Amino acid sequence: MAKDSPRFQLHSLGDSALLITALPTDDVDWVFLGECLRARPEYLDAVPAYHSLTLHLASEVTEPEATVTSALEQALTALDKKEKRAEPNRSAPVELPVCYHPSLAPDLEAVARHTGLTTEEVIRRHTAPLYQVRFLGFAPGFPFLTGLDPSLATPRHRTPRIQVEAGSVGIAGEQTGIYPNASPGGWQLIGRCPLPLVDFDQRPPTRLQPGDSLRFVPITLAQFEQLAREAP
Repeated sequence: MAKDSPRFQLHSLGDSALLITALPTDDVDWVFLGECLRARPEYLDAVPAYHSLTLHLASEVTEPEATVTSALEQALTALDKKEKRAEPNRSAPVELPVCYHPSLAPDLEAVARHTGLTTEEVIRRHTAPLYQVRFLGFAPGFPFLTGLDPSLATPRHRTPRIQVEAGSVGIAGEQTGIYPNASPGGWQLIGRCPLPLVDFDQRPPTRLQPGDSLRFVPITLAQFEQLAREAP
């Protein structure tokens, strides 16, 4: 384990990266912290997660612990100033259309049974929150979101599906997310988005970025089919 700052713990990941964690009682804006560190030339990248940040070091950084602690304190100062200014969200929420038709939501009824709700109430509660994209992972462009109504928490499948269609919206435990590409997966599928989430010809290649706010907008099957036809 590397040397700790008063608030953070630094864990070596080989000789080219550090895992930064915080005390359980701390509520850290890992996205903002990552943006601050990513802007410094001695760091190649900073990848946020729910409760940590992975910092990739440039090859010329020979004693990272000595510089990371100082960089973290500067980032915390910037974060404190940002919070005191009570700045509004840097951009309007992203709105993603989702069709909850049974033909595109193979687990919607199972989630309703597990939660004791009607399918209509599951849809209402799933589309009500304003979610935040905490990080992208599992597959390119897969957004892990916070903000799911706790009443919708449902365990993932014990045996994953071999194939989940691109755009599928799922629930796993207290998380919700969207499969950007067809892949295996074990989340409970309750709907599908007709818009592509990843385009490697674009910069950035992902429709969603860590820190974005997101709202799901329910659409009909006919609207889904039309948007799917029009999607690039």
